[in-house]
Amino acid sequence: MKERIYVCHTYYHVYVACLKELNLPKERRGEADIVLSTMSNDFGDLKRRAERSGLFRFVFMFEEKEDVYFPELMKYHINKGNLLLNMISRIKYTKLLGKLQQPYVPVDFKLYKDIYVFCDSDPIGYYLSYRKIKYHALEDGLDCISTYDTARYDNRGHFKLKAFLASLNLIFIQNGWAKYCIDMEVNDISILPYPCPKYIEKSRAELVAALDEEGKDILIHLFIADMDEIQRKLREGGQNKVLILTEPLCDLEVRKKLFCDVIEQYGKTCGDNPVILIKPHPRDVLDYEKLFSQYIVLDGKFPMEVLNFIPDLKFKRVVSVFTVPSSIQFAEEIVYLGEDFMDHYEPPEMHRQNEMI
Repeated sequence: MKERIYVCHTYYHVYVACLKELNLPKERRGEADIVLSTMSNDFGDLKRRAERSGLFRFVFMFEEKEDVYFPELMKYHINKGNLLLNMISRIKYTKLLGKLQQPYVPVDFKLYKDIYVFCDSDPIGYYLSYRKIKYHALEDGLDCISTYDTARYDNRGHFKLKAFLASLNLIFIQNGWAKYCIDMEVNDISILPYPCPKYIEKSRAELVAALDEEGKDILIHLFIADMDEIQRKLREGGQNKVLILTEPLCDLEVRKKLFCDVIEQYGKTCGDNPVILIKPHPRDVLDYEKLFSQYIVLDGKFPMEVLNFIPDLKFKRVVSVFTVPSSIQFAEEIVYLGEDFMDHYEPPEMHRQNEMI
């Protein structure tokens, strides 16, 4: 029997999986396997870096398929106008979606003592329930259930009935309600608006606080490609370092002008000979490496928290438009531009809807 395996859909999921492994005794490192689902994310060469990290035995790629990939499932989405008939359709859908994933699953999950699944609302949750395999669920993003409880929203109307059917494995409900979900790990139970008997709390801050310098170095080199070269450039630059956080705002041409202006107004004005770094948003497709080749462009996909682990990294200024950089601990000044800045690039009503009501 193998020890444990993680199923991840995003870089943040991999980050939390690494934190959990780094909080174990050193002699247990390298026991776990990890699965990277390609359904909604391009992991680039993260597989290679994860294999070299020493944290995992094997790194598997999972060509997980959304339900729309299977035409035979679509008929079960049709509203029949009757709760009983809709539940019968959903029972059939639940089993069939799990069954159809089988050819794409890269490992035999029954060989593992512990299975940790981020975002079990994805087809992997249906697959494990179809195979009657027990697993641990973990929240998709930090405190995400506090603002959007997908289990209750997706099952609004007769939730208690649906939760009962899920407890019998007739239908599937994510985030701690499925029969074969052992528990649901969250960062902070106290802020969650609705209870679930399977919630367990594991503070992400506590996981981070327990890291030693070796663990931080592992995370830096696992998530940031060419970190040694970036550190060389940082050492050669001056003390006035500026981090620009991009976002997928406007169309590409307007976005290009927007961040040119951000660099001119808030980057180049930060003291003498500022060193400018650009951290693209994971969903931002503008080619910053081509357009701003004179600056240091970081990989846009890695979790922002990893920057906290780079030794002696201090930014004079971090600039953000809408992203609230609450996890940043390495900046003397944080500039949050907000709606007033965006008024120069979009009609104000596009991002001031609440004020117009």
